[in-house]
Amino acid sequence: MSTFINFTLKQEYDRLIAAGDKLSEIDKLIDWKPFRPILESMYINRTDKGGRPENDVVMMFKMLVLQQWHGLSDPELERQCIDRISFRKFLGFPKRIPDDTTVWSFRERIAKLGLEEQIWGELQRQIDCRGLEIKKGMIQDATFIVAEPGHANQEKMRGDEAKTRRSRDGNWSKKGGKSYFGYKLHTIIDKENELIRRFKTTVASVHDSQVDLSKKGEVVYRDKGYFGVEAKGFAATMQRAVRGKPLNIKQIMRNDRISVQRMPCERVYAVTKGVFKAGKVMVTTVKRVNLKMMVTAFCFNLHQMRTLKRKGVMA
Repeated sequence: MSTFINFTLKQEYDRLIAAGDKLSEIDKLIDWKPFRPILESMYINRTDKGGRPENDVVMMFKMLVLQQWHGLSDPELERQCIDRISFRKFLGFPKRIPDDTTVWSFRERIAKLGLEEQIWGELQRQIDCRGLEIKKGMIQDATFIVAEPGHANQEKMRGDEAKTRRSRDGNWSKKGGKSYFGYKLHTIIDKENELIRRFKTTVASVHDSQVDLSKKGEVVYRDKGYFGVEAKGFAATMQRAVRGKPLNIKQIMRNDRISVQRMPCERVYAVTKGVFKAGKVMVTTVKRVNLKMMVTAFCFNLHQMRTLKRKGVMA
């Protein structure tokens, strides 16, 4: 890149900094370098004739972060990365912006090889190193991630024969008299810092109580949907009245106390769905949705870490 172009870009970016650049703030919250070996492991053959990527893998992953942060399609992500100086700065001013097909292939490769767990593990390691370890209780909950059902009925999954964008793996579930088609995101957050620490993606019909994200020694606050199911940690689960046995005043008061402790989880889903537009998906399989949810949770944690830094909780 020429000196003149560098000078021009710097001038334009300085104007943006004066107005405020959120992407610049989140870029500094974590060290992106340790993600490189995880992502480069997807390309075993390093020869010119093999599967070596043409684009920097960290830049490609940061494009996925940008995509989820702004709720962009693949073609729109490509356009915005070309057009917006804040995007280009976040990506390190690359000489060439990958096209939408390259982005799709990169995302597919991560999902196919199941690298979400390693990527997520590295993020959690860095969170702990910033002094944000789990110290108090945990809060577990789940939320529906809806998909386009097409003509799917409530008894049958679409399966491998589905050739369209409509969900192949998603199925139906009902809650509060309302039907949902698609998937479910299960999360557990730490009560003190309100960061997502673990997650799991399932089809919509999997009951909340079938997924336990707690660990031994943790106090885990849960709503009535988990009533009657043990947890690996110490379960602080709201109680539910059963036939012939209404809740007594002590149980009602206990539920009220737990409900107050659980409140932060509502904000997590409000942000992931409202800000990061993750409440509805167009991808077709559990693997693809799980990757999308991992990037969403990644974005939420960056969003929350930025808040903690501004509050002086994190250095």
